[in-house]
Amino acid sequence: MIASKLKLLASLSILSLANAATIQQPRSSPKEPFPQTHGTDLNIHDPSIVRDGDTYYSYGVDTHIPIHSAPNLDGPWTRLGNALDADSVIPKGDRTAPWAPNTIALNGKFYIYYGVSQAGCRDSAIGVAVSDHPGPGNWTDHGPIIQTGTGKGSGKYPFSTSNAIDPSVVIASGKPYLNFGSYWSGIWQVPLNDDLISLGDNVKSNSRHLAAEPKAMLPGGDNPDPNCRDDSGSHPIEGAFISYHFPYFYLWYSHGTCCDLDPKDLPKPGDEYSIRVGRSSNPQGPYTDKSGKDLVDGGGELIYGSNRDVYAPGGQAVLADIGGDILYYHYLNSSVSYDFNTAKFGWNRLEYEDGWPVAQY
Repeated sequence: MIASKLKLLASLSILSLANAATIQQPRSSPKEPFPQTHGTDLNIHDPSIVRDGDTYYSYGVDTHIPIHSAPNLDGPWTRLGNALDADSVIPKGDRTAPWAPNTIALNGKFYIYYGVSQAGCRDSAIGVAVSDHPGPGNWTDHGPIIQTGTGKGSGKYPFSTSNAIDPSVVIASGKPYLNFGSYWSGIWQVPLNDDLISLGDNVKSNSRHLAAEPKAMLPGGDNPDPNCRDDSGSHPIEGAFISYHFPYFYLWYSHGTCCDLDPKDLPKPGDEYSIRVGRSSNPQGPYTDKSGKDLVDGGGELIYGSNRDVYAPGGQAVLADIGGDILYYHYLNSSVSYDFNTAKFGWNRLEYEDGWPVAQY
């Protein structure tokens, strides 16, 4: 993805050239609450990364879900092609460029969960495509697992109150769960069947409300379509991902304003996208922050936010890599552009202090 750069902090003189230089990792200054990102050459929005052997594969938002590969997270990243050979088979929303793909590998197969919707609406669906290889070709699009707004099952709880985008899947003790949600009532979890492509049983009783933003940060719009407005206001929380680091499950999410930003009218500082987390001893929650506040009630710990040229990081996930956990995400380079299509892939290593993740360089 990107050339990893370490800052050489030791001053070298002619007399010391024969000696080993002292290399230190960049650290946050008192004015910078977050460490520097590992910037890369990969333009991507809502990245999903899997490692297969010695190769990393990325999946992101664009026509038919583009796939890139790299020998390491720093890149260089090479475009391989697309996951889908055509538009999604789901007849709604942006079928050409499905949203926020989440890719997992299990038992020799690869699963891409993706959303189809349109901006500002909850007439959405989450579909899945399956392949026996992480690269392009041979992906079978199985269509929708869940739908909200319209479509099969959309009138049933919790789909009657939620927004079926931003999928991710966690498998705990052999049981698969689908996490999803954006704005409206927040983030939800429902069970999947063991085939990983269909909804599990007793959804109403087995669904869980994982996180929400109770406060309306903006008006909810005046679209005449009830699926495209929220009369209670705009509640910016989305992008759920669950990771595990003994002994806790961690629910990561993006909070704040994300996309189509006007550089002349940016959100007030702190209201833009940022990466937050809560933890639980159970994959189904409840998830709480350090103070014990439930994420459904607006709790959450800020782990990574705007700093230096990094603006509005989000669309995050965690990769359990050989050297430890990696927090990765997209961000905008404020020195370049706030345009959606210029979002870059960035990442940071995670360490844990008292059971809570801390972003490192």
